[in-house]
Amino acid sequence: MPYLGENIKKLGFGLMRLPKKGDAIDVEQVKEMVDLFLGAGFTYFDTAWAYPGSEDAIRQALVERYPRERYQLATKNAAWINCKTKEDAIAQFDLSLKRTGAGYFDFYLLHNLGETRTKYFDDFGMWDWIAQKKKEGKIRHMGFSFHSTPEELDEILNKHPEMEFVQLQINYGDWDNPAVQSRRCYETARKHNKPVVIMEPVKGGMLATPPETVQKIFKEAEPKSSVASWAVRFAADLEGLITVLSGMSSVEQMEDNLSYMKDFHGLTDSQKKTIQKAQAALAKIPLIPCTSCNYCAKVCPQGIGISGSFTAMNFLTLYNNLESARGQENWLVGGHGRKKAAECIRCGQCEEVCPQHIAIRDELQKVAAALG
Repeated sequence: MPYLGENIKKLGFGLMRLPKKGDAIDVEQVKEMVDLFLGAGFTYFDTAWAYPGSEDAIRQALVERYPRERYQLATKNAAWINCKTKEDAIAQFDLSLKRTGAGYFDFYLLHNLGETRTKYFDDFGMWDWIAQKKKEGKIRHMGFSFHSTPEELDEILNKHPEMEFVQLQINYGDWDNPAVQSRRCYETARKHNKPVVIMEPVKGGMLATPPETVQKIFKEAEPKSSVASWAVRFAADLEGLITVLSGMSSVEQMEDNLSYMKDFHGLTDSQKKTIQKAQAALAKIPLIPCTSCNYCAKVCPQGIGISGSFTAMNFLTLYNNLESARGQENWLVGGHGRKKAAECIRCGQCEEVCPQHIAIRDELQKVAAALG
């Protein structure tokens, strides 16, 4: 059966990490990237109210330079960012229309649902509001992006079957990662017959430079292919996709993506085996075996963000990128109202309830030493 987005080519231009010239977005380079992208037959652009400068840049690089029917434009509403009323949330939509000058949005998303963030969309009645905007023709298709558990995704889709698509973080590194559960979230969306937009296929660039053991596997299989190309192709090979977003930051990245996605028709059996081999190599790297069940958080008297700390530490172990690991810690710990690892008082209550029998106190000490 046909599905929403079936005829959209499976590479989308993610506009969160646009090239910079000083502190400002390099609009002239974005124009060149847009021209290459459309010239190769790709049409899906993804921005958001919350991406600084992005909506203005895409107005200049795309909307003011091409007929509206040449492309699909998606943007997002983050009602959980500094919104005290429904009117505050709706104002994001109005500002997005003004910034982009697009007239309407082909795909409009309620942004980053999951955990405490979903409640804002519920309280402000944004589900009914987005449906009304679709009736008015200001939105062609309505959906949401999501960062949480498959159980919570299932609950949202049961409550809101009217949502037409879901945007999920999916990549070969997170496919069976217990902290992200890409596979199970994807399977949940498909169980509800929702097509999927994939975000973070290269995990914010981390899978462009994975551990050496992984890079070696890919380079031996295809010496001329970029390591990043394997990550995008893994995602694009899944069924029921609208598109796979790549947050491209340069003309060179655009050219690389177009080189292998222009005529992409799926992975061969040999290529699938290569990715499985790479996943097995990743799995051999010793990580803290935390599944983010958060039983420890329920008993910690200090309110330490234990699972978030461990996810950040595992990120550092895998990708050797301290800045990104600290970013993970800031979001998963501080961003969720928890305290940092250094504030652990070593009471041991967490270890009494940990199903994985992790030496939590010792691991938190290592996190504090590594991440500060």
